[in-house]
Amino acid sequence: MKLIPELVAAAPAIGAIRRDIHAHPELCFEEKRTADVVAAQLTQWGIPIHRGMGTTGVVGIVKAGTSSRAIGLRADMDALPMQEFNTFDHASQHAGKMHACGHDGHTAMLLAAAQQFSKQANFDGTVYLIFQPAEEGGGGAREMIKDGLFEQFPMEAVFGMHNWPGSEVGKFAVSAGPVMASSNEFKITIRGKGGHAAMPHNGLDPVPVACQMVQAFQTIISRNKKPIDAGVISVTMVHAGEATNVIPDSCELQGTVRTFSIEVLDMIEQRMGEIARHTAAAFGMECSFEFRRNYPPTINSAKEAEFARQVMASIVGDANVGAQEPTMGAEDFAYMLMAKPGCYAFIANGDGAHREMGHGGGPCMLHNPSYDFNDSLIPLGATYWVKLAEAWLAKQQN
Repeated sequence: MKLIPELVAAAPAIGAIRRDIHAHPELCFEEKRTADVVAAQLTQWGIPIHRGMGTTGVVGIVKAGTSSRAIGLRADMDALPMQEFNTFDHASQHAGKMHACGHDGHTAMLLAAAQQFSKQANFDGTVYLIFQPAEEGGGGAREMIKDGLFEQFPMEAVFGMHNWPGSEVGKFAVSAGPVMASSNEFKITIRGKGGHAAMPHNGLDPVPVACQMVQAFQTIISRNKKPIDAGVISVTMVHAGEATNVIPDSCELQGTVRTFSIEVLDMIEQRMGEIARHTAAAFGMECSFEFRRNYPPTINSAKEAEFARQVMASIVGDANVGAQEPTMGAEDFAYMLMAKPGCYAFIANGDGAHREMGHGGGPCMLHNPSYDFNDSLIPLGATYWVKLAEAWLAKQQN
């Protein structure tokens, strides 16, 4: 493993910053203290900053040489609304808030790279350090773009990275094409006519209609979608009734839809609406159909994914850079990849053995109350960021 020695030496200090951020988690668009920490460090290192983009976002600007070329490196900063089970010294000090997805570590890895850039900028151009708020449901990437991220800071490509528990530290994964899914929600309300459950002929029971819909939605996956395309429809909530002897007036279905392409998503939304309305009508009822698109699919561009893979291989060797198995989880970095070429990679976080005494005892998996970021990733992730920027801004433009 070819780590930059200065980053190895700086890792304990950056790790202390990471643990401080972990102890003070902030939810989407509330990352004021975290943004203050980031801004203070960048300013201390002599890096110009821009604040307030996407509400609490911070952009650091590192220029070297005379070239107008530029690259963007992104880290998310927000935490999750969940209770931490860990009791070690840097556990969350705020009930119901926790860094359970490693965004504290993502911020730390990019800060480590920033410190290295401030000491030695071996490139010709500009590196934009994007510290993004509100990845966890707030669409912070979208909001930064709306606020002019790519107009104020024009860049050729943008790169992101997420820690991935379960794989051995020292490994990366990156692939071209879709690597994370779109995230969407639906809500269907079937309106019947309530009555006595012993005399169902006097009412219009929405519950059997809901059951028909749930079953019929799966035919979209098995009969409307191409077998080689990926798609998931999960009805996760069914709400109806308050008493055992009463037919309810209405029944509500809610759930999620995940796809790797907009085309499949368009088809699923259309077919779900048709099935819902026509199934209700077949039983003499009406229904409302609401479909909300949250995050689009995260799709890596081929050229940038291959470039990232080569940089990773130069650090850890070809054997330790694997193919990125697509996941049906969602990520708002997708918005940046819709606007710019780039790629979103995974860096292995280990199996949890790194955690200190006082961890919650559960698995060290993302969104688990016993999770903690592996600080040994800080010099490795930062080395990748530095080498990526140096290689990108040194290469000849085609």
